[in-house]
Amino acid sequence: MPEESDNLSPVAHEQRGLSADHRMFSPSAAQNSAPILEVMKCILPTTGVVLEIGCGTGEHAVCFAEAMPNVIWQPSDTDYDSRASTASWIKFIGLKNVLAPLDINVCSTLWGVEENAPIDAIVSINMVHIAPWAASLGLFAGAGRLLSDGGILVLYGPFMRDGLHNALSNADFDASLKARNSSWGVRDIADLERIGIASGLSRREVIEMPSNNAIVVFSKDSS
Repeated sequence: MPEESDNLSPVAHEQRGLSADHRMFSPSAAQNSAPILEVMKCILPTTGVVLEIGCGTGEHAVCFAEAMPNVIWQPSDTDYDSRASTASWIKFIGLKNVLAPLDINVCSTLWGVEENAPIDAIVSINMVHIAPWAASLGLFAGAGRLLSDGGILVLYGPFMRDGLHNALSNADFDASLKARNSSWGVRDIADLERIGIASGLSRREVIEMPSNNAIVVFSKDSS
């Protein structure tokens, strides 16, 4: 495994299945895809391009794209195995509205998708807590550069509220993350709001989700 201090990949710390064609199977994706999809269908644009940062196994990408056929889904991940799994899932499902996964490091000033900007929405699932704080800064900076006016940045995962965890399980999870890497940890929505403002994004809503998770939606302010 690569040194975690340098690893910006949101590869989940879970046992994953692997098929002969390199498709990975994530227990957490199997559990949370349906409730996340119900929210995504309400908040994402019905047409346009959605950029996913940290696509992991690719199961979310094909699930959401299949349910929203008029949206072009662009997955990305810094982890090679995750990109290989996502590419295999795209081929297995046979979707035409999911593009080949890209290697995007959010800490870079260029993401390689600038020619497709402005982008309608950026989605990042279970990434900001399993990456250094610099990744959150880069994610919001990139969203500020690339989103269209009114475009949205959608985050899913566990979050703190004004310095407090909303469940003991999230506090324990936060501690386990920091034990693995001191730069990781459950992020506070208030801190994300502050870096959002610096990048021209305002918090639009927080949607409570099962298992003490949440979806936090930020909207790019009009120029």
